[in-house]
Amino acid sequence: MKRFITLIIALMLISSVSVTAFAAGVPSPDIKRMIDYLVLVNKENQLPENWEEILILVTVPDFEGGHDHRVEYEAYDMFVLLREDLLSEGIQIELDSCYRSVAEQQDIWDRFTEEYGIDYVRQYVAVTGFSEHQTGLAIDICIVKDGVTIDDNDLMIAEAEIFARIHAKIADYGFILRYPQGKEDITGYSYEPWHLRYVGSPEVAHEIMDNGLTLEEYLQLGPDDEL
Repeated sequence: MKRFITLIIALMLISSVSVTAFAAGVPSPDIKRMIDYLVLVNKENQLPENWEEILILVTVPDFEGGHDHRVEYEAYDMFVLLREDLLSEGIQIELDSCYRSVAEQQDIWDRFTEEYGIDYVRQYVAVTGFSEHQTGLAIDICIVKDGVTIDDNDLMIAEAEIFARIHAKIADYGFILRYPQGKEDITGYSYEPWHLRYVGSPEVAHEIMDNGLTLEEYLQLGPDDEL
C-alpha cells in the first residue's frame, strides 16, 4: 500500500511539473513531436491550417532596442549556439526578421510594393499564408561589421566572403540556406544569403547543404535516391 501511495504521489508531481513547464512556454514531448521541422512553405504550398496552434515561440529583445523578435523555441536555441560559434571567429550575426503574423507579412508586402515596386516584391516577399516566416523556423540575419549594422539586402549580398564563412557553419546547428544562388527556378525566390531555415537536426541540414540541395529537392527524394 505504501508503495502504491508513493507511486501516486510521484505521478502527481510529474504531472504538475509538466503542466507548469508548458505554461511557462517549455514544450511537452507531445507538442514537440507535432512540429514538422521539414514543413514546406513556398509559393505553391500554404502554411498548414493548424500550424499556429502547435507552434511555440520565444520572444527575444532586439539587440539594438528595436521591436522584439519571435522565434520557434528550438530554432532560437540553436541560433544562439551558431551565433556564439561565429563570434569566436570574429563574425557577429544578429536577428533581423523572424516569425511574422499574417498582419505583419501583409504590411511588409504593402510597404515594399510602395517603395520598390511589384516586380521587386515578387522576387523577395511572399504572399500572406505562403511565407516561410510564418512558420517561426525562418531567421533573417544581419551582420554587425566594425560596429556598423549591415541589414540592407544589396549591402549584405556584397559581403560574399563573410556569408561564405557563415554558411559553412549553419548546418552544424540544424540550419540551411533556404534560397541559394542558382536555384531561383526551384525556390521561386532570388538569392538571399541572410535567410536561414531551421530543419530540426544537423544531420538533415548537412544532407541538404553538403549536397547543394534546396528544401524542395530534398523532400522530393525517394527511398532509392542516393545523396
